[in-house]
Amino acid sequence: MSSSQRDAGVPNPTHVAIIMDGNGRWAQMRGLPRQEGHRRGLEALRRTIRNADALGIQVLTLYSFSTENWRRPHAEVSFLMGLLKHFVEKDLAELSAANVRVRIIGGRDDLAPDLRRLVEHAETSTRANTGLVLVIAFNYGARDEIVRAARALAADAASGRIDPSVIDEAALAGRLDTHDLPDPELVIRTSGETRISNFLLWQAAYAEFVFAPVMWPDFDRAAFEEALAQYRQRERRFGGVTAPTDRSVGVA
Repeated sequence: MSSSQRDAGVPNPTHVAIIMDGNGRWAQMRGLPRQEGHRRGLEALRRTIRNADALGIQVLTLYSFSTENWRRPHAEVSFLMGLLKHFVEKDLAELSAANVRVRIIGGRDDLAPDLRRLVEHAETSTRANTGLVLVIAFNYGARDEIVRAARALAADAASGRIDPSVIDEAALAGRLDTHDLPDPELVIRTSGETRISNFLLWQAAYAEFVFAPVMWPDFDRAAFEEALAQYRQRERRFGGVTAPTDRSVGVA
């Protein structure tokens, strides 16, 4: 089967997750402060949400701030928190009007009260929406997520609410932040880096990966469509095999 034939028969993924990388390098390459890169990255985020909706993606997960990002210089972290607040305050009404439902994944217990209120407001004010589900991974790390899920299961087992012998993959998945969402079929990372940086380690077990060379501030519809085209050309076997289209050709 040719790439064009396979591309024509495979739909776009239901859930796309993106590691938005390259803001700082984009700015440095242009002799600009890193803050300008983050500012332009916010514009790319808005653009990508609109494009995902237009392209029929049902769930879009964006890696906005990791548990490790707190190690960055205080001034940069403060600037990023300001951008988050600006995004929620400025864009939430528009997102809600577009029928977008906002979900936030990541640890919340150690967030400052104002940030926690912001996160909760973004979710509750869009909860009834039925269009694109926009998942923002904030204060998120996949290892932390799995640890929190394991602790919840351990607490239930210790209290006798569940039998440890019945804990399986479904039980652990049911305690993850994404328990009510489909796993991503496609994970995109911008900037040309080829690592996943502690992002959706459990959920992306069978995802296709596209490592786009473009820096995040330059990620546009053409780059998005190129990543989707690459996805449609993949054969998703989930550990199985694909039946040969020609009887004379064996299955590798």
